[in-house]
Amino acid sequence: MPAFHTFLFDLDGTLVDHFAAIHRSHSHTMTALGLPAPTMAQVRAAVGGGLENAIARLAGPDMVARALPVYREYWDRTMLDDVTLLPGARELLTTLKAHGFQTAVFTNKLGPSARLICTHLGIDRLLDRVFGAIDTPWLKPDRRFTDHVLAQLRADAKATLFVGDSPYDIQAAHNASLPCWCVSTGTHTATELRTAGAEAVYANLAGIGLALGVA
Repeated sequence: MPAFHTFLFDLDGTLVDHFAAIHRSHSHTMTALGLPAPTMAQVRAAVGGGLENAIARLAGPDMVARALPVYREYWDRTMLDDVTLLPGARELLTTLKAHGFQTAVFTNKLGPSARLICTHLGIDRLLDRVFGAIDTPWLKPDRRFTDHVLAQLRADAKATLFVGDSPYDIQAAHNASLPCWCVSTGTHTATELRTAGAEAVYANLAGIGLALGVA
């Protein structure tokens, strides 16, 4: 088992279940623009690469500029509705903190939203930092974003594990020579995650805790 000292976690689908709010916000936005509301399956397939990319996939690239202010206004009012921690999230973060490890959220969700959600759910005190979209010019899987996160944490890449739930997470990790362990609680199946190159795939965060020997 590698000696990890820093753990980077994706947020949606990894630590939290926020898909009800995300789906509701995309539905509100598209219907406000006179478009059909997307299904939950369509939203799950669209997210992960940042809000602009998700809107482009759902409504078309030409609609992004019109849709963004509608989405963000609604999102800011309702983002804390229906957001919950995934099973094992609090327990794993608490245990890692107790062992003296460094933990951070590394997400393509807007940074201010991600920090508000972590505070709302009471896990902010278990995290050293929360990094998200608009905190830098980059999004995952751009290596510059990952390098920035590692630099801010003063983390050794050789002792850092990235935990995520999507190919974006896997690519972001591998672009910076980090291993990526995934959970299948988010947007992709275990088979899809293995095909994308995850070093390990678990059904949930409790499985990761067991594999690390800290559960």
